Amino acid sequence: MLLVLVATVAITSCKKDQGRSDATGWKYGDQEWGGFEKADFQDQLTGPNLVIIPGGTFTMGQTGEDVTFEWDNVPRRVTVTSFYMDETEVSNINYREYLYDLSRYYGATVPEVYRNALPDTLVWREELAFNEPLVQTYLRFPAFDDYPVVGVNWEQANDYCTWRSNKVNEMILIEKGILNPNPEQKGSDVFDTKAYLAGQYEGSVRKGLEGSDGEPRRVRFEDGIMLPEYRLPTEAEWEYAALALQGNAAENGDELITDRRIYPWAGNTARYKIRDKYQGRMLANFKRGRGDYMGVSANLNDQAAVPGNVRANYPNDFGLYNMGGNVSEWVKDVYRPMTTQDARDVENQDLNPFRGNQFKELVVDEDGKPVAKDSLGRLQYRMVADSTLEDRRNYRKSDLRNYGDGDDPETVSYDYGKHSLINDESRVIKGGSWSDRLYWLQPGTRRFFPQDAASNTIGFRCAMIRIGGANPDNPLGDGNEFKARKKKTKRRYN
Repeated sequence: MLLVLVATVAITSCKKDQGRSDATGWKYGDQEWGGFEKADFQDQLTGPNLVIIPGGTFTMGQTGEDVTFEWDNVPRRVTVTSFYMDETEVSNINYREYLYDLSRYYGATVPEVYRNALPDTLVWREELAFNEPLVQTYLRFPAFDDYPVVGVNWEQANDYCTWRSNKVNEMILIEKGILNPNPEQKGSDVFDTKAYLAGQYEGSVRKGLEGSDGEPRRVRFEDGIMLPEYRLPTEAEWEYAALALQGNAAENGDELITDRRIYPWAGNTARYKIRDKYQGRMLANFKRGRGDYMGVSANLNDQAAVPGNVRANYPNDFGLYNMGGNVSEWVKDVYRPMTTQDARDVENQDLNPFRGNQFKELVVDEDGKPVAKDSLGRLQYRMVADSTLEDRRNYRKSDLRNYGDGDDPETVSYDYGKHSLINDESRVIKGGSWSDRLYWLQPGTRRFFPQDAASNTIGFRCAMIRIGGANPDNPLGDGNEFKARKKKTKRRYN
């Protein structure tokens, strides 16, 4: 009896007190009080290669002279919430790791998945140039491991983001001792974050989290352990991150001197100004003039005739490398010329502006549970039916890529192939490349490219939302004075 009592006291004392509800006063995580659990959540983890980009307001749009007379990026004031951005462009070694996994997972069951993910290495061929060695070496040879992957279209870039999201979350569960490494995953039995949370992936379980009843259980979304999805950044996010206006702040950091920049660095030239041995060197990898991709052999200006190392050149004031030059980058947005009419529409969409929403819903059975996952191990989704949106006030269509096109006589209707090359599969690319003039290195410039096409000048980097407070040093979003007052007046339960 005494041993049982001691053991019970020991187990009870080891169980972490989750506190009480400030709405009802009931104990969290105690079966005698209902068992509702509250996660011991401190802050969102920072995923591999990500850098926090604190949100804020900025003037999005053209900053220099519009030499092309496109008028497709009218300056307007918007706010971008905090998010994470890749420190570098996705490199060849990163993408080859992805290809290796696809071959392992689906090579024997769905081989077309691997084939469809292969970059188009033939983008290096030119009719009047000898670039054939790059066709053979740029993606595969280890000398190019840390160079940005190219020849990847927008659709392939999105698929890479999906793989990376699942791979990172699987790594988190393994490092927390919840799952064992499982290199034998095949076909539909491949780790997928959403399938795991829905109970449709088991894996090699090592241990579960302790539930309120003392029994092990699966990780839930509410535990805050796994990360949100890696994805392509929106155009607004990319432009905000490229400008890195925090570099314009006064020394005390209290206020901005100016919120305008021409390039991803301060000043109006592309040369390094500090008076040391690097003075006068180029700050980015771009084409300086006709036939000049890298400078004179005795004094190379950017060390790269084609894309360079993803960590070459100085990072901007957010710590991001090559936000101007090296390769242009895919973003999520569908392209439309930014007209004055569009600028007025933005007045109602000035928080996280984005064009390209396609709202989907999880496919469920008659009991409301997700139907069986597909052959790739992923849950199944479908477009939301417009007929179900009649009573909604915030949106009436699920596919909003062509929002506003032809809705009234004053707006433009794009007739692809006849009057325009713009359609719903035209995606924005940002930043200049190794083959572009300095003009295109301005974050305010924009171009478009078909989402199923690839180029030797286009790569990509990933982004991720920031959940919770805007400042990672203070995730609750409380000021110090408020937190002190809250602690002093907190109600105690004895």
